[in-house]
Amino acid sequence: MDRIVGTVSLNSREFAKLSSYIHTEFGIKMPQAKKTLLESRLQKRLRKLEFGSFKDYCEYLFSSDGRAYELPHFISQITTNKTDFFREPDHFEYMSRTALPTLLRGAGSQQRHLNIWSAGCSTGEEPYTLAIVLSEFKERNPDILFTYKIIATDISPEVIKTAQNAVYHHDTTIPIPIQVKRKYFMKSKDKSKPIVKVVPELRQQIQYKQLNFMDKDYNMKNPIDMIFCRNVLIYFDRPTQEKVLMKLCRCLRVGGYFYQGHSESTQGMNLPLKSMAPTIYKRV
Repeated sequence: MDRIVGTVSLNSREFAKLSSYIHTEFGIKMPQAKKTLLESRLQKRLRKLEFGSFKDYCEYLFSSDGRAYELPHFISQITTNKTDFFREPDHFEYMSRTALPTLLRGAGSQQRHLNIWSAGCSTGEEPYTLAIVLSEFKERNPDILFTYKIIATDISPEVIKTAQNAVYHHDTTIPIPIQVKRKYFMKSKDKSKPIVKVVPELRQQIQYKQLNFMDKDYNMKNPIDMIFCRNVLIYFDRPTQEKVLMKLCRCLRVGGYFYQGHSESTQGMNLPLKSMAPTIYKRV
């Protein structure tokens, strides 16, 4: 095995093998136009492992050792993890103003439990935003008795670890109102570090686990009341999108809400979803 020097090129045969594997195993479309992107993203792994060619890297990746030790790093390199606190804020406004009151209507003195799923949670900003919205709703509506659990899943074990740590650069919390930020984030004791950590009361409401949308069964033990699957399926081709969305719908209780990213669409798909607002649907 040659020690890597500088950068190496990904030839067409190696790209075809990797792109086919990525699409089959993870659902992510990887057309020829993304060859340079894939090559650049994997360069750091070749350097780290001291491989002199993509041929050597592919042989290792598809070996039993590679699947055990390299695959988590490979997944992290091929997935995109752009996210923010309160991203697409109208979703959270609708959730607080309409979805939660509707789901909890008629609960009376009986305590209701809500299951919320952040599908494609990335580094955790979305599930922590959901926890903030739910906590604020509870505070404003003390007469409505309910508990909740947020299930947060992602295919990348590396971003799940970041999410579980719940530590963020202070700049990432800029979209959060200052009074809300003071309630739910703790500053570092080291004044030289511009970082914050989500308070334990929110962290304990979230269960993180790895999940691949291409899995046959998502193993959700209880029906889900709300699914947030936003800006994830844009990386899949349309037939794969429809298959994944149907599996998500099977996890969603009738009357439950589904949220997708503003750049995504279910138009023309045969799904048990009724449009309630732009990119917000109800399971029927």
